Amino acid sequence: MNKIEATQHYLRNRSLRSAHPTRRQPRSVPLYIALAFLFAMGFPRTLLAVPIDIDQLWNWNSPAQSEERFRSALAGADANQAFILQTQIARTYGLRGHSAQARQILDDLKPKLAHVSPEARVRYHLERGRTFASAVSTEGGPSPEMQREARNEYSEAFRLASEQHLDDLAVDALHMMAFVDKAPADQLRWDDRALAIAMNSSDPKAQKWEASLRNNIGGALNDLGRSTEALEQFRIALALRTRAGGAESTRQAWCSVGWTLRLLGRNNEALAIQQQLLTEYDAIGTTNPDVLDELREIYHAMGDEQKAAVYASRLQAYQATHPDSSP
Repeated sequence: MNKIEATQHYLRNRSLRSAHPTRRQPRSVPLYIALAFLFAMGFPRTLLAVPIDIDQLWNWNSPAQSEERFRSALAGADANQAFILQTQIARTYGLRGHSAQARQILDDLKPKLAHVSPEARVRYHLERGRTFASAVSTEGGPSPEMQREARNEYSEAFRLASEQHLDDLAVDALHMMAFVDKAPADQLRWDDRALAIAMNSSDPKAQKWEASLRNNIGGALNDLGRSTEALEQFRIALALRTRAGGAESTRQAWCSVGWTLRLLGRNNEALAIQQQLLTEYDAIGTTNPDVLDELREIYHAMGDEQKAAVYASRLQAYQATHPDSSP
């Protein structure tokens, strides 16, 4: 995400210079005085607030830095924007595994829920749902009660977003249902619905979901044993990622293609992809456990247990220092 900071417009008064200094000009009220008067009379601040682009404030690689940005943006926010920013601050806590703290922030916002915009309400329900069931794993997984809470929140978020034609958030809500209904057939059903909205939307933010959704659909298809169909989805996602130009997301897309080729028994093609990825990750000093796991599986499938053991050892060493990793 590109970095931006919320800014404010500073208003200044310009004095009017007359071409005839001896002629007295009508006195105009300075703009800042007029605005102050309008605020005093209850003029809606939302009409004057500087728009805030939530997406550009996010650094998905650093929830802590994202929190700092959101808190900085609060200084120039109106009441509605501040509400939205607080929902995103809650999300930064959830991404760091602090669901209870995230939920407390949202609970504190609840009394204001009836007085904010539809977008703010959708974001509230989305983030509250994520505190119960999301990609961030919890020990033992979400309980049945947590799953019910998450389903209710995501369903409400989707209902509101659909009513207000907030396609981007509607897609988000549907794709989150796959973290509640984890059976591959259910995940496929939710992601297919989300993809249909994204593909038919005129909202560029909704359209940008396509690559992620096709990746999720490919994963569900692989889990269902439909790897030929999965490969098609992953190849489309790869093309989209390549076109977008994100180096890491493109590497992840290649990894998914390689995974599926291995499942189809095309081990030589899969091996070439994963070895190239390993070279790239080693060059930038980063480890992708999925690549190590795939190399282990490929060499095992090819009957080369010695090389399989090499990557199994590397994977084990990585997991020892990254206990939350899951290949």
